[in-house]
Amino acid sequence: MDLREYIRTIPDFPKKGIRFKDITTLCRDRDAFKEAVSLMCDPFRDAEIDAVVGIESRGFIFGAAMALELGSAFVPIRKPGKLPGETFSCSYELEYGSDSIEIHCDGLQPEQRVLLVDDLLATGGTMKAAAELVHKCGAEVVSAVFLIELSFLSGRERLDGMPIHVLISYDKE
Repeated sequence: MDLREYIRTIPDFPKKGIRFKDITTLCRDRDAFKEAVSLMCDPFRDAEIDAVVGIESRGFIFGAAMALELGSAFVPIRKPGKLPGETFSCSYELEYGSDSIEIHCDGLQPEQRVLLVDDLLATGGTMKAAAELVHKCGAEVVSAVFLIELSFLSGRERLDGMPIHVLISYDKE
């Protein structure tokens, strides 16, 4: 199954000049979604993953399904103010400004083996911040997993050698 066929490109969304990779077309097809989750899990089936950490919001879609398939816990990383308990926070730079994400301080336990999941790797800022949050909890990042990588944006270079697994890579806009 060629999963690229299930990803549509929306020009000028969310702003002019952006060619948005829409995963909702993949998610609404039961077989394509199941195949994507299975392929994202394959390299980690024997890796003794304690927790899958999904990044808001589309990382939740794949991360929760992957946690079930791998028999692991699911832990969310959210935008500020969305988690009710005490949190660790990490800020990161965007192309035009900055943002931050949070995880519950008790979301992970020291030495747990963690798989970080998001739908898209672009510049790498969000994933780098997510890895920092995992480390603040005392846990270990085994790998980061993405459905899509926009390799022309060189995001993996910002991840300091973190192991990465990607299903679909686009080398140009």
